[in-house]
Amino acid sequence: MLAETKAYINKNIVDCNIAIDEDKIQKIGKEASMPKAETKISLKKLLVLPGLIDAHVHLRDEGKAYKEDFFTGTAAAAAGGVTTVLDMPNNNPVTMSAETLRKRMEIARSKILVNVGFYSEFPEGLEEIKNIVKAGALSFKLYMSEKIGGLNIDDDKTLPEAFRIVKDLNAPVAVHAEDKNTIEQAKTKLKEANLNSIEAFLEAHSERAEEKAVKRLLTIAQKSGARIHFCHISTKNGIKEIVENKKLGLPVTCETTPHHLLLAVNDLKKIGTIALTMPPIREKKNITALWSGIKNKWIDIIGSDHAPHTLEEKTNENVWNVKTGIPGLETTLPLLLTEIAKKRQLTLTDLVRLCCEKPAEIFNLKERGGIKEGNYADLIAVDLHRKHKINASMFHSKAKFSPFDGWNVVGKPVKTFVNGQLIMDKGEIVANAGCGKIIKRG
Repeated sequence: MLAETKAYINKNIVDCNIAIDEDKIQKIGKEASMPKAETKISLKKLLVLPGLIDAHVHLRDEGKAYKEDFFTGTAAAAAGGVTTVLDMPNNNPVTMSAETLRKRMEIARSKILVNVGFYSEFPEGLEEIKNIVKAGALSFKLYMSEKIGGLNIDDDKTLPEAFRIVKDLNAPVAVHAEDKNTIEQAKTKLKEANLNSIEAFLEAHSERAEEKAVKRLLTIAQKSGARIHFCHISTKNGIKEIVENKKLGLPVTCETTPHHLLLAVNDLKKIGTIALTMPPIREKKNITALWSGIKNKWIDIIGSDHAPHTLEEKTNENVWNVKTGIPGLETTLPLLLTEIAKKRQLTLTDLVRLCCEKPAEIFNLKERGGIKEGNYADLIAVDLHRKHKINASMFHSKAKFSPFDGWNVVGKPVKTFVNGQLIMDKGEIVANAGCGKIIKRG
């Protein structure tokens, strides 16, 4: 039992005790009304929140285990107060069939420390989509910036057909919205001119590339009726297009990331290729639009886009040889809690909505995302006033770098409970590999 604590329940902070029976919350109430407990954990001066659900995580492993594996990735999640992650499919091999999905789940089973659900790429044969969903995929992922998986992303006939099949199976499609042709044409010209700087990368991955892909995907959504989730949206015009279609009733949702909210182009140029991502960090007008999207509830979730690489892969003088992406599982919550502590543009209610409730809703994660009786006991105890400095060298992730390295933050997860089990305590992993659950569709 979690005793003598404060917890965020139904948009209020309440004094309570939380009784846990096996993996679920049995009862919430005053101590006198609690059932007898074998173990009591006092959480005085801490706030209990629902564990974060990070819907955008690259756990690597298999052929990319040198960057991250299921144990180190889920250890990073637990250390960051994240109790559920959804694993992206651009792996080696690419997760794009029932067979590759089942194999990946089996490898993960003995290593994971938190709940893990899986995306799949689209297969070459559309008849395989049903088998992939049956095997347990929560969602499909489509990269519009390059061909990953079996679909020809330039084919405007096959894409709506694939989306319709997924819609009939009641699964969402998550999309990386950058137009491949726009990027490739710009890259070709820039390379021919021997331009290989961060400025060249920004020119290739322009705001127009995102806007063009967003418009195209919204047209496909209109034709197919599929639920589309836009990953890491980063531009003012991209948000505008999505919002207009939301108002028309189209079933679309979108996410942004802490790095797109907190870093601007000037920061990218100062930090260097360590901060290089796709889509890239943008000009300040876009950051303003993202915060407006959060305030107006146009942006549905915040995901870390945890994308670990080796330091060597992140530091090349030629920008075209740099691997894009940054680790984010261990920095997301402290960065967002700092925004709340400084009373900027985020509230505790926003945090729980964006990082717990809405991800559970969008990806149909039953009995997760909130603190209530009958839900799984995915909980984190947070010290809202704990001041500390982000130190990438101490990450549990194999990726020991961050554009936020050295930032002073306020607020820290102190304990992480996954399905009622204490996984992280004061920064240390205290559970054994394999104690996490694989979450399958249905």
